[in-house]
Amino acid sequence: MVTTENGSLRDMARRIEHRTTSRWPARDVYAALVDQTYLRDRLAELGGSNPELVAFTTTDQSTSYQLKQGVPADKLPSVARGLLGGDLVIDRAESWTEAGYAGTVEVTLNGVPGQLDGTITLADTAAGGSELTLTGQVKVGIPIMGGKLEAMIAEQVALLLDKESEFTAEWLARRA
Repeated sequence: MVTTENGSLRDMARRIEHRTTSRWPARDVYAALVDQTYLRDRLAELGGSNPELVAFTTTDQSTSYQLKQGVPADKLPSVARGLLGGDLVIDRAESWTEAGYAGTVEVTLNGVPGQLDGTITLADTAAGGSELTLTGQVKVGIPIMGGKLEAMIAEQVALLLDKESEFTAEWLARRA
């Protein structure tokens, strides 16, 4: 908790910044990230229990989608198991624009009063590949436990992004 200018208390959010790199150029990674077949394949491989591409919309300028992924209770840290009383369901909405390869992400979790939101950027690197950067915040509105859950969520998001980056590289290699 932090005291604001007027003396009231507010919850703090945990900042998250995570980078993944790819040997593939940004245009190829972007093309995968906004491809329905890729998203379905990624969900099938990494989506946990009952994965689903809930919505997918694309225009000339942008692509938006919503994913639902599940994490079985036995794969969760004990603090999360105790709070949820069952499996974790992750709702993730992303919106990407081709101009600048930039996007937004919002993640909500069943049974947890909080969310992760942020921006995603994809850029070419000097080495010839690309780098995807997520910058955002995780906020859980549970007294005492919130900070622990925010740390756990930030850690799990980082692990998931690393796995998705590996999957993307393999998916692109199979299509090269």
